[in-house]
Amino acid sequence: MFISMFRTLILYSVVLVSMRIMGKKQIGQLEPFELAVAIMISELASLPMQDPKIPIMHGIIPIITLLFFQVLLSIIQLKSEKARILINGKPNILINHGEINIDEMKEQKYNINDLMEELRLKGYHNINDIEFAILESSGQISIIPKLDAANVTRKDLNIKGGRNIIPVTLILDGKLNIKNLNYINKSEKWLYDKLKENKISSAKDVFIAYLDSEGNFHLQKNKNERGK
Repeated sequence: MFISMFRTLILYSVVLVSMRIMGKKQIGQLEPFELAVAIMISELASLPMQDPKIPIMHGIIPIITLLFFQVLLSIIQLKSEKARILINGKPNILINHGEINIDEMKEQKYNINDLMEELRLKGYHNINDIEFAILESSGQISIIPKLDAANVTRKDLNIKGGRNIIPVTLILDGKLNIKNLNYINKSEKWLYDKLKENKISSAKDVFIAYLDSEGNFHLQKNKNERGK
């Protein structure tokens, strides 16, 4: 038992020192290759802990090897921007001047529901309030709001008004959401009238249509439709 405790303590110390050497960035947010290194280190450390028959050096040596290459890659990235892009990738603009970049969303396998969730978590309810939404190489979303969407409250401006509502998606990638239409007590005819106002004859030509938090209707056409 004491041997297992001693082995565990040694491996824990090696992993802890390795993570500290990798730097605070490694601990705070993981880039793709850093995530792979962290998973491999945890796996290498767990095997000698679970099986006393495995020599402890069979765990320590691979961990130190991974640490060496991780530090080497970090130094290379500091010296070369091309290497940094090759290893970590580059940021991707998902919203550009208030308009969703459909091609980028598809390429990054990022769906509209996840994007809307990230916007809400950062305090923005409407896509048209966003100048840029950038998917960073760490997987986090950075938001740059439009200048007229500053965080000023109604109370600051002494404005009285009704309550905001939850933004509701009505059309997504050409498909109607009947459930959400019923939720806002609107008919399909009302929605198609809105499309006609925007010179659109079919929901298939719409990438997204929604009501914002103030009840205003917004839509964005599919890429092919915009190109006509």
